[in-house]
Amino acid sequence: MSGFVYYLVAFADSIASVFGVRSPYEQPHYVVLQDLGQSAEVRRYDPRLAIEATVDAPDRDKAASQAFGLLFRYIAGANQTSQTIAMTVPVRTASEQIAMTAPVQTSTGNDHLSMRFFLPAEVARAGAPAPLDPQLHLVEVPASTVAARRYSGIADQAARDRNTAILMSVLAHTDWKPDGSAFQLSYDPPFAIPFLHRNEIAIGITR
Repeated sequence: MSGFVYYLVAFADSIASVFGVRSPYEQPHYVVLQDLGQSAEVRRYDPRLAIEATVDAPDRDKAASQAFGLLFRYIAGANQTSQTIAMTVPVRTASEQIAMTAPVQTSTGNDHLSMRFFLPAEVARAGAPAPLDPQLHLVEVPASTVAARRYSGIADQAARDRNTAILMSVLAHTDWKPDGSAFQLSYDPPFAIPFLHRNEIAIGITR
């Protein structure tokens, strides 16, 4: 598929997603293990392959936009084999504290934002092309158990904090314990109709 045709198809898919139509997009396979109530559930995900961007995040929104651009260019053909790769959902976004190495930096940590596109299963089986940009790397994501809470509307910081607090409160009344930091799963572009947005706050869990 040529770059022009790829962008044309991606644009058409994005227009459909404005109205909550996500059928063209492959999603990582998971099984629901438990309904926790309050729109939260426990899921078991299969192993999967992702392409991840990690960028400095003094401004989260700008960092997210930069990371998305890097990832989209990768699937649009900016990789070592110029292969175009189908878009998938959800997009995973997390703020992280990443330790810096000495002697270049002496601080113990720096705010970063990581964003992942999960690659189609067929691409993972065939071998994903290596990225060209040094801010991108392929990530083998092992099978995992997560708790996720679904919500609609704009996924701004207030909404993420509120839904993280609800999810943690729900987990506190179960025998599941958080294992790591919460992250955002986004299924729609920012310009989709807000009440049709599918957003999720998720976190790895263990018994």
